[in-house]
Amino acid sequence: MSEFIPWNSQPLDEWADRYAEGDFVDLGGWRTHFVERGQGKPVLLIHGFNLDLQTWIKNLDRLAAHFKVYAPDLWGQGYSTRQPLDYGYDLFEEQIRLFMEALDIPRASLVGHSMGGGTSIVFSLRNRHKVDKLVLSDATGIPTRLPFRAKVFRLKGVAEFLMSRNSDRIRRMNLEDVWIHDPKSMTDDDYNKFVRYQKIQGSTEALLSILRKDFFYTLEDEIRELGKLDIPTLIIWGREDVSVLIQCGHSMHQLMPKSKPEILDNAGHLANFDQADQFNDLVIDFLND
Repeated sequence: MSEFIPWNSQPLDEWADRYAEGDFVDLGGWRTHFVERGQGKPVLLIHGFNLDLQTWIKNLDRLAAHFKVYAPDLWGQGYSTRQPLDYGYDLFEEQIRLFMEALDIPRASLVGHSMGGGTSIVFSLRNRHKVDKLVLSDATGIPTRLPFRAKVFRLKGVAEFLMSRNSDRIRRMNLEDVWIHDPKSMTDDDYNKFVRYQKIQGSTEALLSILRKDFFYTLEDEIRELGKLDIPTLIIWGREDVSVLIQCGHSMHQLMPKSKPEILDNAGHLANFDQADQFNDLVIDFLND
């Protein structure tokens, strides 16, 4: 049995050399890790909180068979830079804008999950000329009550203690209880890919800083304004999402009446993982329409 490697313990460069699958680009002195696959129209996949580009392990290759797909790690997560930053939609919007400029992507469709969906909303409002189409998957933005576990992890000292335990229990429990509808569908390999980056020094501080900024559910006005624009938008939601409830998806559609809503049965917060084939078909058809 291999020795347990503590969370938040490994130097970024060494861990990235060992496990990062893609390339790196410097954006204003801050490094962004990303993968790039396929040919055709550009599509950006933007992951959510407490995840990285491994969010898309069941989607990336399928989408790359139709499009030029880019999947970056947002700052503070994945194998991108760890620094004390002013985390929030403003920062992540800036990162995506700089990323597109650095890779000479003048215009793309955005597929955003959870916090990445909120980031996509803000980006689309501020950079309409850079956005072709928009897919929002279980996206944050609509004001809602926080689940009990989210409140617990906002308590200073409590979350630090729980996340520092030399165990997989807390992280596996969060994935199985909050993100994924059917825990049996997540293999050990899937789990390791989802959480491996959290071994990097500074990961716990970055994740808790993001969480405690409380910006996830603050975009009601922005969503209403986005609904006035002519950006074709597909809203996909897992019917059993316990993190961002389906009522938020209904409210988002009401604020964006021209959007197209799709509800996936037997799917939780990671609907793109739980029902990957259906998700991929919906996104491919929508972006090709």
